[in-house]
Amino acid sequence: MSKLSHVCLAAGLAAAAGLAGTPALAAQADQNAPKEDAMPATPADPYLWLEDVTGDKQLAWVREQNARTEAELAGAPGFDKLESDILAVLDSDAKIPYVGKRGEYYYNFWQDAQHERGIWRRTTLEEYRKDEPKWETLLDLDALNKAENENWVWHGADCLRPDYTRCLVALSRGGADADVTREFDLTTKQWVEDGFYRPEAKGSLGWIDRDTVYVATDLGPGSMTESGYARIVKEWKRGTPIESATVVYEGKPTDMAIGAGHDDTPGYERDFVYRALAFYNNELYLRGKDGKLTKVDVPNSAQKSVQREWLGLELREPWEVGGKTYKAGSFIVTRFDDFMAGGRDFDVLFEPTDTTSLAGATMTKSQLVLNVLDDVKNRLSVVRHGADGWTSEPLRIGDMELGTTSVGAVDADESDALWITTTNYVTPTTLMLAEQPGKAEPETLKTMPVFFDASRDVIEQHFATSKDGTRVPYFIVHPKDLALDGSAPTLLYGYGGFEISLTPSYSGTVGKGWLEKGGVYVVANIRGGGEYGPRWHQAALKEKRHKAYEDFAAVAQDLVARRITSPQHLAAMGGSNGGLLTGNMLTQYPELFGAIVIQVPLLDMKRYSHLLAGASWMAEYGDPDTADWEFIKTFSPYQLFDPAQDYPATFIWTTTRDDRVHPGHARKMAAKMLAADKDVRYYENTEGGHGAGATNKQSAHVWALNYTFLWNELAK
Repeated sequence: MSKLSHVCLAAGLAAAAGLAGTPALAAQADQNAPKEDAMPATPADPYLWLEDVTGDKQLAWVREQNARTEAELAGAPGFDKLESDILAVLDSDAKIPYVGKRGEYYYNFWQDAQHERGIWRRTTLEEYRKDEPKWETLLDLDALNKAENENWVWHGADCLRPDYTRCLVALSRGGADADVTREFDLTTKQWVEDGFYRPEAKGSLGWIDRDTVYVATDLGPGSMTESGYARIVKEWKRGTPIESATVVYEGKPTDMAIGAGHDDTPGYERDFVYRALAFYNNELYLRGKDGKLTKVDVPNSAQKSVQREWLGLELREPWEVGGKTYKAGSFIVTRFDDFMAGGRDFDVLFEPTDTTSLAGATMTKSQLVLNVLDDVKNRLSVVRHGADGWTSEPLRIGDMELGTTSVGAVDADESDALWITTTNYVTPTTLMLAEQPGKAEPETLKTMPVFFDASRDVIEQHFATSKDGTRVPYFIVHPKDLALDGSAPTLLYGYGGFEISLTPSYSGTVGKGWLEKGGVYVVANIRGGGEYGPRWHQAALKEKRHKAYEDFAAVAQDLVARRITSPQHLAAMGGSNGGLLTGNMLTQYPELFGAIVIQVPLLDMKRYSHLLAGASWMAEYGDPDTADWEFIKTFSPYQLFDPAQDYPATFIWTTTRDDRVHPGHARKMAAKMLAADKDVRYYENTEGGHGAGATNKQSAHVWALNYTFLWNELAK
């Protein structure tokens, strides 16, 4: 709903929230190596040595496995064309250049064949409306990398209003979550000499005013949490040593992360401190001009947002306050100043039903746009506050029934204008500008080009019945003339964690690599995600984790029952938390699949909380150092692996530069499977962070390996 959301994310949680960014840098190898003092090695684990991310012996093992995988997959007929086709999609000049408004300019970061690492640029709205806008280049990362002999990856910029001439630019080596922040002058297009600079760490740097910032970063021993994020936030004045900066808040080592931010909305300037204890467990404090912190006394589990005069809460648990009880999943609002003065009277703007959940609440200058999922289909409404309270009316955008509609404020301080995007699996994404939402038709600004032939495909939504009787939705894209004989190569994708919803979107990579070749593509909306709000997420937490896996297996079984495919033609794919999902499909449901793809995964759940950011996920999975291990071990693929069991063909991949999910998970699982002579191949990209690659070329190569593997196994 608000700028406060950005304040919270500045603590370094945006990337971590999805489990979905990157390295063990050479300079940080000591942080990424096994922490023997934290937890003794399991005697039966002969592959612990592979957790040393940048060791010579370990990287030699990686190179050996990469060569083996490349020989099989990159040498296969058609690989070069597939890689070229995917790269053409990623490098296309016709992609939508998404922009963010700052002052009179619209800013964009862009990568293509000529700009491998990318350029940061800006234009005007008048130019942006054109098919080929004129852009002003502000920063060329390829040129910067050449000049500095680095491999910087763009991590964003925070520019100071009202003149927007000074920006704090975040850059990451190789795509890691850890990054540096440097002060940049938009007038001279140069780094500010002796400007603000935050060294490499998982932290944040944000403006208060031109000469003052909030900084949360690695300040030496004891300054980081056990999750690897900043534990201390300071107010730092220009020209003074960071060591002498004023401590604003100091959290505990067991906290997840600490951050602070300044809301510069004219007339509503405020400062906040954010303490994350775990995912969906955080505290928010208002910081007064005297430095005193006053807690915003709302449930820790609620998602909190403050914009202009309003405090908004998305509740994850029922809350009894002011003589009323508000349902979990509800979105409630009140005036922020009234609340801080003791008022507890809220208005309910959304209350969930059995089929609905709140996908988002976007506030503009004078109204709020609610985005509701109804059986994983978007429904928009405009909510306004007047003399008679809140009123609501539908906001109808096109007729895309099975698709995704997203909204975002263009400039919440200045207008009610919205960016609106619509997309689905076979329809290229469209970007619209609604300058008067609900009052005038939006203007179509950009449309993604057609990257693959989807003329013969159709999208459907079905529901499978899970083991406990729960109704589990899934989307399927298949040829209109599909023969229901169980022979169709079918790719089933899932995630199921951290309250993240999987909704339809257009992907040229999926299209070129899978759909255009006749494959069936399925996305499962399993428990653990957010498709039905907090209850759907909470239904698969900790000791209930198996529910997510039962849901995914139920979708697989439903596809077979419908004669769409059969186990020998069905593959499972997932990354990060989704890699844990597919790791469990491999070890618990091997009979359902002909192939498994496990991407940047968690797999060793006995050690996960001691590796990189793993400690921050214990609210999701449990603490393996306690009695929780009794249920965690039931979904830990590394421990569940049985050398005597038959398993489907498997492809495991990760990146050396993943400093979120430790590459040791993937390495050790592959090594264990190889030692048991299983049908497994392993690949590790040297860059890319918690993703496929730092450049389009790297990403195209990794995705071509994925799809080549799948076609080799499923089209037999």
